[in-house]
Parts: sequence; structure tokens; C-alpha cells
Amino acid sequence: MEQPVHHFTELFEQLGLPADEASIKAFIERHAPLPESMPLHEAPFWNEAQAEFLHEALDDDADWAEVVDHLDASLRKG
Repeated sequence: MEQPVHHFTELFEQLGLPADEASIKAFIERHAPLPESMPLHEAPFWNEAQAEFLHEALDDDADWAEVVDHLDASLRKG
């Protein structure tokens, strides 16, 4: 069975964040750059549920992992 492909906007919706292009860009600009030594899910701007979702998505290599990796990379750029 093929894994679903999630889009960047869907990840923001899943995290309970505004998912329009301008809001996503503003979120990344506000929170980047994330220190290289800090795991994405440990960033101080996540609430507990968001952090748990991000951690599990990567830890379990879930169908969300690819788009979570994209978010991680976006937040590492300065």
C-alpha cells in the first residue's frame, strides 16, 4: 500500500497553525534559524502536542516524516 503524500500546508494544519503561504513564510522567518544542535521537536515554540507529533513523525518514520524533514530544513536556514 502506498503511503499518503502530505503537503507543507497540511503539516501546518495538522499542527494547528495558519496554513496559508504568507503565514507559513512568517512562521519560518520568525523562528529561524533553529540551532543545529537542537532537535526540531525540542524547539521552545511548540506546545506539548505539536512537539510530540513532530517527534513521533520522525522517530516512527511515519508518512509525515518527509514533510517534517522539510520543515526542519526550512527552520535551519538563517
